[in-house]
Amino acid sequence: MAVISESIKDMKGYKLHIVKTEKFKTNTIVWKMKAPLTSEDVTKRALLPYVLQSSSKAYPSTSKFRSYLDELYGANLFVDVSKKGEYQVLSFSLEIANEKFLSDPDPLLKKGMQLMAEILVNPLAENEAFDKDTVEKEKRTLKQRIQAVYDDKMRYSNFRLVQEMCKDEPYALHVNGEIDDIPQIDEKNLYEYYKKAFAEDELDLFIIGDVDEAEVQSIAQDLLQFEQRTPKVVEASKSVHVEEKTVKDKEDVKQGKLNIGYRTNVLYGDKDYYALQVFNGIFGGFSHSKLFLNVREKNSLAYYVASRLESHKGLMMVMSGIEFENFELAVKIIREQMEAMQAGDFTDQEIEQTKAVIENQMLETMDTARGMVEVLYHNVVSRQNVSLDDWLQGMSKTTKEEIVDVAKKVQLDTVYFLTGLEADK
Repeated sequence: MAVISESIKDMKGYKLHIVKTEKFKTNTIVWKMKAPLTSEDVTKRALLPYVLQSSSKAYPSTSKFRSYLDELYGANLFVDVSKKGEYQVLSFSLEIANEKFLSDPDPLLKKGMQLMAEILVNPLAENEAFDKDTVEKEKRTLKQRIQAVYDDKMRYSNFRLVQEMCKDEPYALHVNGEIDDIPQIDEKNLYEYYKKAFAEDELDLFIIGDVDEAEVQSIAQDLLQFEQRTPKVVEASKSVHVEEKTVKDKEDVKQGKLNIGYRTNVLYGDKDYYALQVFNGIFGGFSHSKLFLNVREKNSLAYYVASRLESHKGLMMVMSGIEFENFELAVKIIREQMEAMQAGDFTDQEIEQTKAVIENQMLETMDTARGMVEVLYHNVVSRQNVSLDDWLQGMSKTTKEEIVDVAKKVQLDTVYFLTGLEADK
């Protein structure tokens, strides 16, 4: 198994992570910035990367930006906003051909890093304000992105579960913010927030590819320098008092959405985190899991059913689509599967099968440069230092007793059901 070797350098105001690998014919540059989720800033923050990627001083329009990317042998640039535990993370990714594989000796890596720096530190702005048209255009797009969650009932029901489950916690905030906050954002207050974010966020630059470390460090040093800062840390709380509750919403839907939230009381990097991964795989993570076999296959109750973990928040979500009248029975069978896990009612074969699927999944993730960054970034968020080898070893050594112990820590918090307007009439 190939070990990833990540070299981490302390730069001025940020950390530089270099993964030298011959796996790819491209080099990938990913800039990540992390800050605690807050209701005051969540919407501005969700808007910011889209404004930065659509124009800059050197490329004042999206079309100029895109034609320059084409000149760089069709480089790809995209941005993303995500939630990791109680943090909101902005990501800027640029994938560019490695000049070693081209007859053209153009220093593409350097040009790619220059372009990333251009986006981050040289935005289209004057008099302490972004370009008004760019901000207004991206505000309209953000509104559509938020609205899309309400239109997609699968995503909406998961969002509502989190809202109910984490009512007084920052995690309840939607990653894209609130539609009602959008009108208050303008080119001036967004620029003010931009300066604040670059002064206070935890900043990380990842370079993945067949690169020369010293050269990468030298280019990064020339292009990107920020004020030193002590990143804000949100202490992850595991001991939330849990009182089981059921919440039902009625809407004009044809199929019920049953989402159940559990507190796992385990976070990424905890010693029983590996056992939690295996537990989730056997319980509901894969197509051989108890939920899939018992809720969907055996009892034909669900169109889909699966569970997934939020490793930095200590949550597990079960998501399923069911007929309205099957609510009670589906909840009962899901509870029974959890009781079976806590009683150790699963076989060594299920354990081995689950470990094999998790390992394959992890290795598949590592087959892409962005996947590598996501895996390595877990350590930044959790302030841990878990190598891929530690992770795979820890998971493969997990015993049945450890899986049962971790299952007993899992507490049901909220049952959320999105049902139809005609249901129960």
